Amino acid sequence: MSAATPPSQDSTPWPTIILLALTAFCASATQRILDPMLPRLADVYMTTLSAASWAITAFAIVYGCLQLVLGPSGDRYGKLRVISLFSMVAAVASLLCALSNSLTTLIAARMLAGVGCAAVIPLAMAWIGDNVPYEKRQAVLARFLIGQIFGLACGQTFGGLAAEQNWWQWPFVVYTLLFTCAGGLLWYRAGRHERPQGRKPEALGVSLRHVLARPWPRVVLISVFCEGAAVFCGFAFVASHLHLAGGLPLTEAGMILATFALGGLSFALLARQLVPRLGESGLCRLGCVLIALALAAICWRPTPLVAVLGCYGFGLGFYMLHNTLQTTATQMAPERRGAAVSLFATAFFTGQSLGTGLGGAIIALYGTTPTLALAAIAVLPVGFGFAWQIQRHGRQMTRA
Repeated sequence: MSAATPPSQDSTPWPTIILLALTAFCASATQRILDPMLPRLADVYMTTLSAASWAITAFAIVYGCLQLVLGPSGDRYGKLRVISLFSMVAAVASLLCALSNSLTTLIAARMLAGVGCAAVIPLAMAWIGDNVPYEKRQAVLARFLIGQIFGLACGQTFGGLAAEQNWWQWPFVVYTLLFTCAGGLLWYRAGRHERPQGRKPEALGVSLRHVLARPWPRVVLISVFCEGAAVFCGFAFVASHLHLAGGLPLTEAGMILATFALGGLSFALLARQLVPRLGESGLCRLGCVLIALALAAICWRPTPLVAVLGCYGFGLGFYMLHNTLQTTATQMAPERRGAAVSLFATAFFTGQSLGTGLGGAIIALYGTTPTLALAAIAVLPVGFGFAWQIQRHGRQMTRA
């Protein structure tokens, strides 16, 4: 445990959690800001939509790969210290994105942004796991999730608004300031409230092997990899599909995409009622069905009303499925929680990068419609498969 004192059963460290939610807001906004901007980037840099999508793919690849280092480093040096330091890196990267004058420099800046953002959400979840008792953790994680959800909404909304303005880089400047503020305040709180474990350097690799040696974590990691690939093969190109196939302006497409966050927020507010009623396996099944229906509807009817309902349903379904996977990840290896949650993020964003790259390749050959259709079909075996694995794991634990 990285905190200076054991977590109290009667208190929740809300000031730190609010700062973590702010950094999660910035990281999520940075992650998704380019989705509605892709057609504008293709015009500005005189390239194809597929080539411009590498600015998204590059971020996801770096983000995923760095988890293998940052998770154990958080366990060793202190999670808040690592988050605050890398928030400053993300602030610099956001500024460089605003100053980029070519697609190559933008991709390089996005790779640095992936470095900075990589430490934020996984280590924040691990810190909450360390410092909040289990019986309170689900509600706290749901509230922390609200910061991430609003970040996704603002990233997509600001991206769509900026895409049709002369100075389309302005959102990057905003996130530079917010990252700097949150990172500085977290560094101050880390100095007062967090004591690093000081593990030996060789223990970093041991942490990863410790998690991977168990069969259940491997099931969770494979499932979230497949989820990332299936979902983001389509979702990264929804705004582009609405613009190209539906004729919607990029500003409107970006704002419609932001209703995804309302679906996620609905889940966060209803989680206390939904979890006991549906159970983890039920959430996975219903979540993947909602995702599939939403992508199929947007694919075949890219009109504003269908897109709004589809993006809302997608957000609700995605957080039903993904939050179940997240909750499972926080308990994969409690004694190595930083490493476990970071491996989870590695699998998710590696899958996401594969899905986005695959989607871009399909778009280059056949357009956006087949890409969304493929994603709608692919997510169903992921959700139903993990639901079956949850039930199987539960029966094994009962027999043990």
